[in-house]
Amino acid sequence: MSSNIVLLIIALYFAVIFLVTWFTTRQKSANENQAFFTGARKSPWWVVAIAMIGTSISGVTFISVPGMVAGTQFSYLQMVLGFTTGYFVIAYVLLPLYYRLNLSSIYGYLEQRFGPKAYRTGALFFLLSKFLGCGVRMYLTALVLQLVLFDNLGIPFGLNVAVTMLVVYLYTFKGGVKTLVWTDMLQTLSLIAAVVLCIYYMCRTMGLDATGLWNTIADSEMSRTWFFDDALDKRYFWKQFLAGVFTTVSMTGLDQDMMQKNLSCKNLHDAKKNVISYGFGFLPVNILFLALGILLYKFAAEIGLSVSKPDELFPAIATGSAPDGTPYLPIVVGVLFILGLIAAAFSSAGSAVTALTTSITIDMLQAPKKQNEEQLRQTRMRVHIVNCLAMGLLIYLFRVIGSGSVINAVYIIASYTYGPLLGLYLFGLYTKRSSRDSWIPYICVISPLICLLLSLNSEAWFGGYQIGFELLLYNAAFTALGLWLSSLNYDGGHRDACAS
Repeated sequence: MSSNIVLLIIALYFAVIFLVTWFTTRQKSANENQAFFTGARKSPWWVVAIAMIGTSISGVTFISVPGMVAGTQFSYLQMVLGFTTGYFVIAYVLLPLYYRLNLSSIYGYLEQRFGPKAYRTGALFFLLSKFLGCGVRMYLTALVLQLVLFDNLGIPFGLNVAVTMLVVYLYTFKGGVKTLVWTDMLQTLSLIAAVVLCIYYMCRTMGLDATGLWNTIADSEMSRTWFFDDALDKRYFWKQFLAGVFTTVSMTGLDQDMMQKNLSCKNLHDAKKNVISYGFGFLPVNILFLALGILLYKFAAEIGLSVSKPDELFPAIATGSAPDGTPYLPIVVGVLFILGLIAAAFSSAGSAVTALTTSITIDMLQAPKKQNEEQLRQTRMRVHIVNCLAMGLLIYLFRVIGSGSVINAVYIIASYTYGPLLGLYLFGLYTKRSSRDSWIPYICVISPLICLLLSLNSEAWFGGYQIGFELLLYNAAFTALGLWLSSLNYDGGHRDACAS
């Protein structure tokens, strides 16, 4: 694909994004900081619902889910069903708590329930997880853009990353959540349109009508969805389903990034409608990605194309050419691929950097308690700049990391970093015991280390049992167990004002 065409696509796309940014920030807010942190609680619920789909999908899903069907078939849908169930837990357990406490940062609950060390520990685990998870996602996007665009222009990877993070900074630094709910909605719609149109053009190139598409998917061995026969298999239904439930509760309900937009809705009722709506929206969207994966592998087999890693399949076909220079697919597919990738990646990155700024400013620096509005604004903007620089450095460092499917790396990171958060919230919400606040940082470090030991040795120790994404549940359980042990013979003045 012509580099000039790709540059034009990117320029036009971001021209629209910056237009939306200007429109949402053109009027000065009476409380600019609250507009940044919570959208001043004025976001329409349906806008947030659409925006959250794009934020949750990211560039990793856009590239990795189609590529992973060869190894895991449609088993990912078992996890997606768990996601949908998890959104009900968020809507009816966590959201009422957050709205009742009127939180800007959701980790304020931990301070009220356990104490300041629990509060800081929860925020630190979020920061670690979000930096690593977003770094992996943006690394993949930057790598693909490097292959299809910047290599041809002689631009090094480092400059690619620098430009990427500069763009993220420019459209998020002022409006924060107030801007993100609108830009993310636009990017979500662009992403879904890109996937649908990619499927359409691939079917047309392969001579498939609607019936042919259905038969291609139904007849493929890669479309097997349900795995109930082998409990030792990572694809076993109950492993995937339960991992999906608790991954959603952890990666959305206990994640400042994801909840920040949900908490920007006008009231609890709207926030619930928003969460349930986008929860159901995940199923058809992920079916589209998996169906696209089968088409990509079928097409690759027909033209004799092979790739070294699953994540390379979609970009190789969408933007690649035969030895004689003829594009594999119509040029519009490459255009749509670039558009969808950018929409997914920047929706996720902008949201993550904004949430990191919120958490560091409120949770770690506790600036709102110490500073006036102008001082808080300056602190927030400095933190935002530092976050963009740190994220850019992390993306660059990921260049030397890994193979295989990046989406697996995202969920593995989540299993280790969100497990302690999940354990803290479960123990706090569903017990009335006090725990030693000073012990909590140590418990939250020891639990992931135990899980790492189990993950490395589970097959040898437990008769071939493979630990998959359910590692998150074990991590949470060890954390909760540690909290229970620390509560024995301890009367620390129970903080039950927040417990449900």
